[in-house]
Amino acid sequence: MSELYKKVEFLKGLAEGMNLKEDKPEHKLLLKILETLDAFAEEMGEMQLRQDELDEFVDNLDEDLAELEDAVFEDEDGYFDDDDDDDDDSCMGCGHRLDQDGEAVVEYECPNCGYQTRFDITDFDFEEDYLCPQCHQPFFPEHAEDEDGHEDGGAEG
Repeated sequence: MSELYKKVEFLKGLAEGMNLKEDKPEHKLLLKILETLDAFAEEMGEMQLRQDELDEFVDNLDEDLAELEDAVFEDEDGYFDDDDDDDDDSCMGCGHRLDQDGEAVVEYECPNCGYQTRFDITDFDFEEDYLCPQCHQPFFPEHAEDEDGHEDGGAEG
């Protein structure tokens, strides 16, 4: 029970001990003030419970976010390869790189001509059709090809 609620209960006990009656206007006023204080104390108690729940939720969210940040941005524990003979830091196994300016880039090879290009991850738009500067074919064609180079679902001719 909150301290505020205890104080209101104490005041209500004092009022009962004084035998305040609602037939006198000043007694009626005091009883209504005590009733209002009681309502405030209950509301404050409920708000404190909700605040405690929110605090716990935010703490859990913060912990989850910290774990996610550690998994994604783990630079000192082996995520980025710190080769001194290279001008950029390469992400181990996934193709992401940090270039000389610290920008996150992905190197990609054109599926048509093999031309290597770099994309800035922060500016990459999945809705945009990127064309190879060499052969002017799409980097990311919308149809999938099987291992023999034939389109899926199509009849062979």
